Amino acid sequence: MKSVILIAAPAAGKGTEAALLKQQYNMPHISTGDMLREKAQEDSELGRDINNKISNGMFVSDELIIEILKQRIEQEDCNNGYILDGFPRNVAQAQAYQQMLEELGKDLGVVIVLDIDKNVAASRVAGRISCPDCKEVYNTNNEEMKPKTEGICDKCGAELVKRADDNEETYMERYNTYMEKTSPLIDFYEKQGVVYHVDGSNDREETHKQVVKILGE
Repeated sequence: MKSVILIAAPAAGKGTEAALLKQQYNMPHISTGDMLREKAQEDSELGRDINNKISNGMFVSDELIIEILKQRIEQEDCNNGYILDGFPRNVAQAQAYQQMLEELGKDLGVVIVLDIDKNVAASRVAGRISCPDCKEVYNTNNEEMKPKTEGICDKCGAELVKRADDNEETYMERYNTYMEKTSPLIDFYEKQGVVYHVDGSNDREETHKQVVKILGE
């Protein structure tokens, strides 16, 4: 199985697709943000350094992120591929990541971009609610994504919450920032012939079907 880098604008369904791929192919879902938070809890010099940076709103260097990522993908469960979420965020990170893969003798895999119109995504954001415990995502504006019991997670029974930044004005700013910063990254990978575009405006079943077709090629 090929490793997968998922790139998507906010609310395009990246988290949902990552969860579906993890379930279907038993692939590790690697979120660099989660890794940093987990490492920050460790009682080690590296853990304390990361915790200090995160606690003080400081920038975590690309070199440090690459080192943590390297440690993770060297683990046995990544030997048959993994899903990379939230990294790379820019061309510099992509270049450093490729150098690391060459050192480890690993293939890049494929880059899947979930394309979505910003107005469609904004409407998703307006109805999005999520579980703070198991991270399951729901949407009150979509019949198939509504929780069975209003305000309660189907999977673990926790009370669902709405993120403070899930409003149209904030979303438009996040979307424009994504387009500005991510376009060069997509261009970087397209020149290597590893990018596949999927219409993220579809429902999650259709989106997943398109992704599975790509991975089966």
